[in-house]
Amino acid sequence: MRRERSRRQHDVVSEARDLLRRLAAADERSLQKAMAPTPEFDGDYALTKPALDRRTRVLVRLAALIAVGACTESLRWAVELASTTGADDDALAAVLVATGSATGSARLVESAPRLALALGFDATSGSPADPY
Repeated sequence: MRRERSRRQHDVVSEARDLLRRLAAADERSLQKAMAPTPEFDGDYALTKPALDRRTRVLVRLAALIAVGACTESLRWAVELASTTGADDDALAAVLVATGSATGSARLVESAPRLALALGFDATSGSPADPY
């Protein structure tokens, strides 16, 4: 049993290294797969399946969008995707705080209102956001 788990971990590491090599070489097929909106849901994309569960992957996606200063619509899409995994508002706010410690207070303050709008409320007034 232990040997089997070790073999699976080695396979994941090998897949990860292979993927990194292909991306570093600007392999077009690998880039297209990695840049797809949800590459991990493609049946041919086995790398993230054993390493991260679906909820973790979508929370990482939200963190990345926050880190790059994505627009409210992109955050809303990520919030909707995260909600399908059972992530609640507290978890999503925790992603913002965790991302803020890495990106700095300026990005945190800039992103908080957009995440609030993506969650359906206006952070400046505390009232529900107008969906239009």
